[in-house]
Parts: sequence; structure tokens; C-alpha cells
Amino acid sequence: MDILLVDGYNIIGAWPELQRLKNTNLSEARDLLIEKMAEYQAYTGFRVIIVFDAHLVKGIESKQKNYRVEVIYTRENETADERIEKLAISLNNIKTQVYVATSDFTEQWAIFGQGALRKSARELFNEMNAIEGRIQINVREIEETRPSSKIQIPKDVMEKLERWRRGNL
Repeated sequence: MDILLVDGYNIIGAWPELQRLKNTNLSEARDLLIEKMAEYQAYTGFRVIIVFDAHLVKGIESKQKNYRVEVIYTRENETADERIEKLAISLNNIKTQVYVATSDFTEQWAIFGQGALRKSARELFNEMNAIEGRIQINVREIEETRPSSKIQIPKDVMEKLERWRRGNL
């Protein structure tokens, strides 16, 4: 199984659309990243875990699942980098390849030491755009090949049926 660990705020800060959204509504930027990673997960089959620093939140670690994507908010005084390193160690085994999506250079070197591979924010952005494009093409092909939902009936027959429906035999 392949696992993608995502440094949430790092990706939000690196993707243009999410960066613009972050400036007006950080919560919406997080939600949009989670939605995009759900599409990524559904398309690639990767298990996706997004890690956010407990940004301005005191207390214990929080975990939730949104769209089958695991979302972790670190506990107070724990960075996303620290949590990602711990996850990379605990999830790495002979049957699992762990990837970490971050553009934090220091974090990239740390995860190499854990046996994980890196995806820069730019690589993930380009991959996500390609996936979204393929999804749109697939949807378009399905819509084009789907038979119309209405039965094609000649106009004179439709008029006769309409007269019957109205009681004008």
C-alpha cells in the first residue's frame, strides 16, 4: 500500500489557489485541500494523511476523517514536521511505500532518513492538476456515451399521446 503524508499548511502556502484562499479564510483553504486530497486518494488508491500544526489551538491532538482522508491536527507544541516524521517511521514497512508532500527542505532530508520518498508541493500540484484533467475527460466520455434518458418518439405520436393525456380523444 502506498501512503501519502501531506504537510497541510506547507501545501496551502505553496499552491496558488489555496494560498489566495488562505489570506481570506484559512478554514476554507484547509477544506479545499482536504477535498483535493480526497480526489487524489480516490484516483490513485493511496492512503492519504494530512497533518496540520495545531495552529493557534491549545490542547491535545485531534484526528478526524473527511471524505475518507485522515486529518491530524497536532497537539500543542508539536509541529507537523515532527508528527510526519513519527508517522513515516511507524508506517514504513516492507509492504508500504511512504511519500511525504512538503517543500520544507529540512523535512525532506529528515524523511529520507526514515525511508520515505518526497513529493514537493509543486510535484503534487502538477500531479493533482493532471488527475483533475483526467477525471474531467472521463466524466465527459461517460456523459457522451450514456444513452439519453428520454425515449425518442416521433412528433405525431407525441401529439396524440398528449391529446389522450388531456382527455381529448
